[in-house]
Amino acid sequence: MTDAAVLAPAVLVLEDGTRYAGRAYGAEGRALGEAVFATGMTGYQETLTDPSYAGQIVLMTAPHIGNTGVNGEDNESRQIWVAGFVVRDPSRVVSNFRATGSLDDQLVRDGIVGISGIDTRAVTRRLRDAGAMKSGIFSGPDATLSATEQLAIVRAGREMTGLNLSDQVSTLKPYSLPAVGERIGSVAVLDLGVKESTLRHLAARGLEVHVLPQSVTIAELLALEPTAVFYSNGPGDPAASDDHVELLQEVLRRGLPFFGICFGNQLLGRALGLNTYKLPFGHRGINQPVVDKATGRVEITSHNHGFAVDAPLDGPFDSPAGFGRIEVSHVNLNDSVVEGLNALDIPAFSVQYHPEAAAGPNDANYLFDRFRDLVVATKAKN
Repeated sequence: MTDAAVLAPAVLVLEDGTRYAGRAYGAEGRALGEAVFATGMTGYQETLTDPSYAGQIVLMTAPHIGNTGVNGEDNESRQIWVAGFVVRDPSRVVSNFRATGSLDDQLVRDGIVGISGIDTRAVTRRLRDAGAMKSGIFSGPDATLSATEQLAIVRAGREMTGLNLSDQVSTLKPYSLPAVGERIGSVAVLDLGVKESTLRHLAARGLEVHVLPQSVTIAELLALEPTAVFYSNGPGDPAASDDHVELLQEVLRRGLPFFGICFGNQLLGRALGLNTYKLPFGHRGINQPVVDKATGRVEITSHNHGFAVDAPLDGPFDSPAGFGRIEVSHVNLNDSVVEGLNALDIPAFSVQYHPEAAAGPNDANYLFDRFRDLVVATKAKN
């Protein structure tokens, strides 16, 4: 680990011109991305390796990060995906029996530019009030650029709106996981940035899991003769993923059971003919309260999304795309954002949050059981 006394100067620059001086953390250099904040007190390793964070500079609102180090068991994908990392007080001591190294060293190895020692509360308030925005971390030689040069670089960065990132995070080749226990069928998983915990949950429900590249065609998918289809979480704007929407519409027309989470929820919404929109600062963290409208049960859930589905909250409504009656199944108690969709006339449902809970609470694990039950019921009808 780097001694705090010798850390190089660094600066976080927001698109609106706001600047926060601090010290380099992780690799030195330049990082550009959309600045967002995550409110989880734990689970930073899962956060860093969640593909849904691709293209984003992630600020942790918890003040002390890195005390449990990193290990080889908690990664949710093959690499760290965040564009940059912002922390207030990085731990210089690793204290956990599972740790195999320090977070600082891991960030250096993976080339992830970070910044520490800044007032993360002030940055969070700024993003809360002004919304997520383009940003940059500059350290090492890049920290010596003038404020005008740094701001120009940040403002020239790409917007998240209209951005399709699926091809950056998806697997290039199909692969499979065997069903655990009694096999009830197979599920074709469209990898839009899937997390490993999600795949394990599907396999644990007796489903043979076939993970497919985001570029898969309907013919290639059907050639596997799947019992069901699953759309994963992932980064980017759902409005820029028309190919995935069209593929899903073909799946729905064939009556295959469908479950989608996070990005998959947004794509189901668009496949049903609904619109999506960008949230001011999104939901990111492991403590979001969501109510199940059918039961009134409140769940504390794990979230990571900057977009949402625009749908009426009250009562069933007709799918503009002709897929029958649809209802909003879950709603966020903080801001009334749509957190789930349920189709009443076809076997399809989705949620906006992460029921695999990596990291996060296990309140929503039952949704994988619901998917299993939907698969079994649909098979029985056919």
